[in-house]
Amino acid sequence: MDTVTDTAANAPHSQTLSRGIRVLEVLAEADGGLTIADLAAAIGVHRSIVYRILRTLEDHGLVIRDAAGGVRLGPRMATLARGVERTLQSSALPELTAVANELGMTAFLVVLEHLECVTLLSVEPRVGPATVAQRPGTRHSLAVGAPGLALQSLLTDRELAEHGSVERRDDDGAVGTRGYATSHDEVIAGLRSIAVPLSVPGSLPASLAVVYVSSSLDDAGIGARLVAARDAILAGSR
Repeated sequence: MDTVTDTAANAPHSQTLSRGIRVLEVLAEADGGLTIADLAAAIGVHRSIVYRILRTLEDHGLVIRDAAGGVRLGPRMATLARGVERTLQSSALPELTAVANELGMTAFLVVLEHLECVTLLSVEPRVGPATVAQRPGTRHSLAVGAPGLALQSLLTDRELAEHGSVERRDDDGAVGTRGYATSHDEVIAGLRSIAVPLSVPGSLPASLAVVYVSSSLDDAGIGARLVAARDAILAGSR
């Protein structure tokens, strides 16, 4: 037995680090700056503990205070985010930009993290009707939404079981036959989404998706455009 590995696996978790990460997650989900009291309530600890956590995060540029005294994510977070699946992001960005501008919809790249779909990259069209914002870091369950269905199609039953209790949904096999998944009113009421699975060797399971309120385009046309973008990314990764 590898003693070092075994010891590391059984070592106690760092409560302070866990709380610091939770603070960052709460800030990422907020629409504006939050107070220390807001953060303390969100993670269930005393304000003095949040204050000490914030001092450390500020020292590393991960959070900043705005003019009103609210706490926001700092610019250092953007630098760290660019390092996550850097090659996949670089390959996907030109295709997402083209899709967003051609369809007039927000296009985004989603990766699998345990039981959740996490938006890694998002592009809004330059012009067109009002679009839906999809911020990097946004997450939702693997069990719902077109990105979740597309990701499920990349996993075997065993792999899906390893991620927890998620019932497989495959639109009656549609993802495999037509190449894309669809959803309506599943993640956010009133929104539609179409997604295609993306499996790049050496990268996390991913999907390319668009989200929109309504469109004159049919699902097949949107799906075909995403399939073409997916194929271009795969060709560039070889």
